[in-house]
Amino acid sequence: MTKRHVSLPDDAEASVQGFIDEVDDRLSSNEDTCDVVRDTLIDLHGDREAWEAWQAGEDVSKAERVRLQGYDPCNATLESEYYAEKDEEEFRRSKHLQWLWRQFDATPMADNVEFALRFRRMLGNHLFAECGDGVRFFKGISFTYGHNIEIGDNVVIHDDVHLDDRGRLTIGDRASVSDGVHVYSHDHDLVDQTEVRNFHTVIAADARVTYDAMVRAGCRIGENSVVGARAVVQGDVPDHHVAVGTPARSIRVKPGWEDEAEDLEDGRLPDRSDEREIEYELPDDLDRFDEFQRDLHRPNQSR
Repeated sequence: MTKRHVSLPDDAEASVQGFIDEVDDRLSSNEDTCDVVRDTLIDLHGDREAWEAWQAGEDVSKAERVRLQGYDPCNATLESEYYAEKDEEEFRRSKHLQWLWRQFDATPMADNVEFALRFRRMLGNHLFAECGDGVRFFKGISFTYGHNIEIGDNVVIHDDVHLDDRGRLTIGDRASVSDGVHVYSHDHDLVDQTEVRNFHTVIAADARVTYDAMVRAGCRIGENSVVGARAVVQGDVPDHHVAVGTPARSIRVKPGWEDEAEDLEDGRLPDRSDEREIEYELPDDLDRFDEFQRDLHRPNQSR
């Protein structure tokens, strides 16, 4: 292990832990989550005086009004809010927590590693379907919903990672996801872009997905495996294999694991995504619309 223990000064430690515990307690209570998120962000962004002045009836500019209202997640929309197949009840709370996560990352305190890791871990316990012990979430992580993500113990997710859980996403114990990685759990039809298929994507225990790689929906990154930098994974990486390239292929097995690893012909990754598809039904009363407003049809096909 090449790292060393680092701790905050006692006064700073007391303030950090006291604040995290306060937010944690409020999120665990029956208090309206929008109110908790709003109050937390107002204080983190240093806008308490402006907020109270506005609430007291003082004049504020239109821009300031938008800013102050924006601390309340009920006054904002997220891209995933428009997805028709989402679980509306689950999403209602996860949206509020996701808003707190994202707006926290926009504060200077998000660069205070000891504070920020603990704050995000606390949020993860409320947001994700499962969030293990000792997890480390760095800055700029985004996700679709949050409530379809399961994360094991001692997982590390580095800067600017996108975790798409439009389907379902599982990350096993001690897995590492490096900066800039995109992991998907949904895919679009080749002909009709508006047709979406959802999948269960898995990054197994002790796997490493390295810098700027992309994992396609429905893939499984096997235990103790490695995905190389900027690889595009379109199939299952077997346990103990090292996969690199675009599209990714296995180039070797980790030394010492040869007898345990699956043999692959020409290093090609098997596509088993169909086995992990998640079926869904849209509400009958859904008011559908096509954001592209195209009228696509195959040649010789009636409209």
